[in-house]
Amino acid sequence: MSGIRAATPETDDATADAGGRLPAGPQGGAVELSVVVPVYNEETALGAFFDRLYPVLLGLGLSFEVVCINDGSRDRTLDVLLDFQRKLPGLKVVDFARNFGKEVALTAGLDLASGRAVVMIDSDLQHPPELIATFLEKWREGHDIVYGVRRSRLDETATKRYLTRMFYRLLNSMSEVSIPPDAGDFRLMDGAVVEALRGFGERSRFMKGLFAWVGFSQVAVPFDVENRVAGSSKWSLVKLWNFAIEGFVSFSSVPLRIWSYIGAAIALLAFLYTLFIVVRTLAFGADVPGFASIIAAIFFFSGIQLLGLGILGEYLARIFSEVKRRPIYIIRRRFGFDGGDR
Repeated sequence: MSGIRAATPETDDATADAGGRLPAGPQGGAVELSVVVPVYNEETALGAFFDRLYPVLLGLGLSFEVVCINDGSRDRTLDVLLDFQRKLPGLKVVDFARNFGKEVALTAGLDLASGRAVVMIDSDLQHPPELIATFLEKWREGHDIVYGVRRSRLDETATKRYLTRMFYRLLNSMSEVSIPPDAGDFRLMDGAVVEALRGFGERSRFMKGLFAWVGFSQVAVPFDVENRVAGSSKWSLVKLWNFAIEGFVSFSSVPLRIWSYIGAAIALLAFLYTLFIVVRTLAFGADVPGFASIIAAIFFFSGIQLLGLGILGEYLARIFSEVKRRPIYIIRRRFGFDGGDR
């Protein structure tokens, strides 16, 4: 089964307040809050995660669902999820045919969520579930997107903090939209925002950029990132590098345009140097050119050309991926949805 688009269910306008939000308290019928949880090799963390998440959800007095996306886990994550699915109310499980990546897992969760509001949260408890209540308060005040912003990055190495800061500084200087540097995927979105995101057909996804690009009324809520409850981060240095490249290529054409300026500057320098050689030869006669300087120039300009081709290749690779029109994701089985488990 390929990526199925799920429509947001109809709700009774009579129960909504002036801002279109449902008031606090159970409404019955339509799901009011969906919680999307991407999961990859988190069998040891899920117990503690649900122990903290469900008391928060049950205390809100809203009808809710929890949509867990098993992103091709290679451990017992699926078995643990199914065990909890049989015990916990509103828990739904989506099992991918393979690992498609977190950005795609979030996309699937948004496609399948049916709530008036959708919260995305990680299962390692670095995102505190207790903050969901604050997100809902801001949503009821009229904000369409409420996103968490980490107060500090002291839990990271100095090198990673510096590289992260430089990445967002460069990206925001080149992009048409401003992406909050310390905001992650932990956020609440109104159903109208989710519906807009469902209309995005691109295969290469940099979700932080999409959340900023879609617009709507957005507000930040600061929070402290907690330690992982179990396991280790799935983001290696190579994955982080590829993630950064995805951000630049997806939301800026400056890396392509800049090579026009580099080419023009090199051509101007070459013209000026040629003019200098002609004048010097006419004035002082010809001398024997140096072999070392020629080799250095060849290596330099060859490197410049290959770098430009590499950047062009990044854009061409994404065009190639888009024109093939493959499904963004493939679902192997679903559990807890209407129509039974399949």
